[in-house]
Amino acid sequence: MKIERAVLREIPLRLKEWFEISSGGRQDRRVVLLTLYGEGHEAWSECVAGEDPSYSSETTDCAWQILTELVLPNVVGRDAGGPEDVLSPVSWIRGHRMAKAAVEMAAWDLAARIDGVSLSRKLGGVRDRVPVGVSVGLQPTDDALFERVEEYVAAGYQRVKIKIKPGRDVSMLTGLRRRFPDVRFMADANSAYTLDDTPRLTELDALDLMMIEQPLGYDDLLDHARLQAMIRTPVCLDESIESEGDLELALELGSCRIVNIKPARVGGFATSRTLHDMMRARKMPVWCGGMLESGIGRAHNVALASLPGFTLPGDISASRRYWERDIVDPEFEVADGHIIVPRGPGIGVEPDRERIEALAVRQASFPS
Repeated sequence: MKIERAVLREIPLRLKEWFEISSGGRQDRRVVLLTLYGEGHEAWSECVAGEDPSYSSETTDCAWQILTELVLPNVVGRDAGGPEDVLSPVSWIRGHRMAKAAVEMAAWDLAARIDGVSLSRKLGGVRDRVPVGVSVGLQPTDDALFERVEEYVAAGYQRVKIKIKPGRDVSMLTGLRRRFPDVRFMADANSAYTLDDTPRLTELDALDLMMIEQPLGYDDLLDHARLQAMIRTPVCLDESIESEGDLELALELGSCRIVNIKPARVGGFATSRTLHDMMRARKMPVWCGGMLESGIGRAHNVALASLPGFTLPGDISASRRYWERDIVDPEFEVADGHIIVPRGPGIGVEPDRERIEALAVRQASFPS
């Protein structure tokens, strides 16, 4: 497989509503899209690095620099045995997993298109539809939260993730559980707590939550193990798991019982599949998290979530959950709590090229 050309674009997209977590919020997204060309085919991916380093040390501008100055000039024009090998020329670059993942994931799309199969099938997916949940950002009042949750429950989402932080946690979730006794809830803290908050977090055990996601430090494993030993609610790790080594250590310490696999966070699909296999071998569940992606990034997540170990509903959601108008056709829709896995070659949805080109605020091309 040879990548003959690449085009990197940045487009602005506005979320339908302000989305807030414990570290802050945003409504305007700077979306970086990558197009790879090879063997008569065109493939797409999305770099999900955020506008600021609140989730990861990578940012939109950082990823753009790494991609344009280091990664793409060394990848375009070279032969690769397969998508797993496409980043071999830049294996010396430490970190920058989200930037590198954009290239690796586009290469998987390209390989699937060359083979004439769906990305799901290329990755080893087994499902024709995947169960999905929805993530609800911090709301100004409990009543506002209850109203939003009611909308999503009515829409058929199989579980609802609630963002929490100190002062917006136990009381709020207790009221939510009373209002919706049968809904599958999980809480996501985005590293808002410390081990000193264990008594508060222990109170969540009474609420029958599916899990609490990343309650402690973004790079911590040891304190999470101590916390998991003191609470019944399963701890799910997100930011702490960036590699196979991180997961191996987390499992050895007992830091979690569930892992959220975001392919961009771990550097792409190859590592994602390894993490999936490690957890599946231990009969421990994984699910696919979201990063406020457009439909292009969402298509990649849907394909990954079709693998057999993704037994919990992911943060994938319908296109209209976040965007008045997505940049793919068809847009993703939720029916009976599921999203259909596209069956066409590659990601299986068509990017709106005309709109993307019209929206682009910067572009860089890399011929061989």
